[in-house]
Amino acid sequence: MNFPAPVADTSLGSPIAEALVRHLPGPALMATRHAGGPIPARELARAVRATFVGTRSAELALILRDRDGLAEAAGGLVVDAGDVLRPALEQAASTLGDGMLGDAREGDAGVLFAAADTAVFELVGESGVAGWFAVGIRGEALRAAGDPQLGTKLGRISNVEMTLAVEIGRTRMSVRELLAIEPGAVVELDRSVGTPADVMLNGRLIAHGEIVVVDQEFAVRITKILDVVEAD
Repeated sequence: MNFPAPVADTSLGSPIAEALVRHLPGPALMATRHAGGPIPARELARAVRATFVGTRSAELALILRDRDGLAEAAGGLVVDAGDVLRPALEQAASTLGDGMLGDAREGDAGVLFAAADTAVFELVGESGVAGWFAVGIRGEALRAAGDPQLGTKLGRISNVEMTLAVEIGRTRMSVRELLAIEPGAVVELDRSVGTPADVMLNGRLIAHGEIVVVDQEFAVRITKILDVVEAD
């Protein structure tokens, strides 16, 4: 598929792309403006896409040609590309300011890459073009609570899905230890009994709560909402 050279101001996307390549797994890459040459349709079809909603909202799409390298970065485990690349996308999105990054999922990004207001970058390594990155910035979020257009603007993003998760503890282990886990194994976590659970929105801590049971199902009772300073 051929694209015209993007007319978007890539200076808006450059800090995002630079943050991305600094945190990508594998060999070091450099982000440069895409010259408008063809991107294979098969590559566009398996892009990892995510939506960032915040001070400035954006659509992000990342294509890496070396899928074997992603598997190696995951320690040889069979994992979703979105899970492996999400940390780098989060770092890239953080340059946009406060906000939340939605799920990173594989899907066709042809429309985003072709849009006139999308900044497109080539990810270049020692062996040539290793992939592409597209950033479509969707404007400033409203800050004024009394703005009469607030409801309309928020309505545009109200259907964006976010992942809410409750975390009761963590631990670190090597890939060797992970592969050695069998049914019946006990994994010790870094949290004592009775300690509040963490409520995470797309991987970001937003609240604390306690685990309860409602109609034979686990639930969480929110005990504290964290502000931006506490969460960071």
